[in-house]
Amino acid sequence: MATKNKTVFVCSECGNETIKWSGKCPACGSWNTLVEIRESKAKESRYSDNPASVKKLNELEITEEIRYATGIPEFDRVLGGGAVKGSLILVGGAPGVGKSTLLLQLCRSCEDSKKILYVSGEESVNQLKMRADRLGISSRELYVLAETDMTRISESVASLKPEIVIIDSIQTVFDNAVESTPGSISQIRECTVKLMRISKESEITVFIVGHINKEGNIAGPKILEHMVDCVLYFEGEKNADLRILRAAKNRFGSTNEIGVFEMTDKGLNCIENPSAALLDGRPENSPGTCVTCVMEGTRPILAEIQALLSPGNYNPSRRSNGIDYNRMTMLLAVLDKRGGVPVSNCDAFINVIGGLDLDEPAADLATVLAAASSFYDLPLGKDLAAVGEVGLSGEIRNVSMIEQRLSEIARLGFRRCIVPSRTSSEAGKGLELIRADSIKDAIQKALGKK
Repeated sequence: MATKNKTVFVCSECGNETIKWSGKCPACGSWNTLVEIRESKAKESRYSDNPASVKKLNELEITEEIRYATGIPEFDRVLGGGAVKGSLILVGGAPGVGKSTLLLQLCRSCEDSKKILYVSGEESVNQLKMRADRLGISSRELYVLAETDMTRISESVASLKPEIVIIDSIQTVFDNAVESTPGSISQIRECTVKLMRISKESEITVFIVGHINKEGNIAGPKILEHMVDCVLYFEGEKNADLRILRAAKNRFGSTNEIGVFEMTDKGLNCIENPSAALLDGRPENSPGTCVTCVMEGTRPILAEIQALLSPGNYNPSRRSNGIDYNRMTMLLAVLDKRGGVPVSNCDAFINVIGGLDLDEPAADLATVLAAASSFYDLPLGKDLAAVGEVGLSGEIRNVSMIEQRLSEIARLGFRRCIVPSRTSSEAGKGLELIRADSIKDAIQKALGKK
């Protein structure tokens, strides 16, 4: 009897399914993201014949440590202290950013303590061996499988019984029970379901590599985000050395932590002092630059914000990199209206050095001061930093964890810092605190402009 096909439309952004196509996803509101797929009835059951074992929560006992260190400090920080047994972890990022290199170095750091199966769907075993030799990987417990058939991968996992499985990448793996091409939404979803079952039943830590572009509109990783335990995004430009590993979802830890790496010819190196690395090469006494301190989880990190303002026309250009565009335009409007700096007809370009994405309001004051410094073509001074949130009335508001921020600013050699007027006098030991009520007051004290 022929199987009956079912046609559905799946949103590549949020994974929502609908039976009719429309230009706009009814769930997330994204345009032109509905993709047509044809699903046939499964040729085999997804479930085993053994009934599930039901237990009371208060009777469960954990007799062994379920979290282990990967040997890469920055990786462990993002994971929440290490990898968890039986977890399914997605490592996403643009092609060539270093995802495979990071996971190969995980194999090296674990050495012979963990049995690892590396499934390569993009490279042959010889190509993988050449890259492993370049990275200095020679673990005796690392097994390599060049395969894309999900059935054969499952059989290899069952026979080898590894503790860690790495799938590189999920877009190349296919399931014969699904009538669609590898990399499609149906294939990625069905293969991930099988990997999730293997991970939970056998307590195997599974790392899945997923490729995305800068817009994040490839279906794979977005669909997987709802299924996996952890979603890690590896960010960075190909022509830059710094790489940032960020947790977008983590069932076993915080999603605010980041890991900072440096890409070299011999692989990725952990950066223990990200603030110093991000400020390396900062121009001295140059207009249009200001340093602030943001919190990434429990870690304070200094970030340099650069601004370039030049007289434009009646239709000024606005560009931002590392700061939300809408927040940048709001700050420029407040600077013009409340700060007395006529920037409404100026072309404005705001950039955060190092590839950081600043999404907290503590960077507002530094952004405003950098813009004012560029407008007046006056430097703020290499020893000055600024921390504070800016309101629509031009007032400067307090931010959280000010003591940790000021301690990091002082540790990096800064001597002065502009802060909200209500900042405690006990904070920022070793720093000259310049208190300001409004951005107009801050600009006057930093640049001498009324």
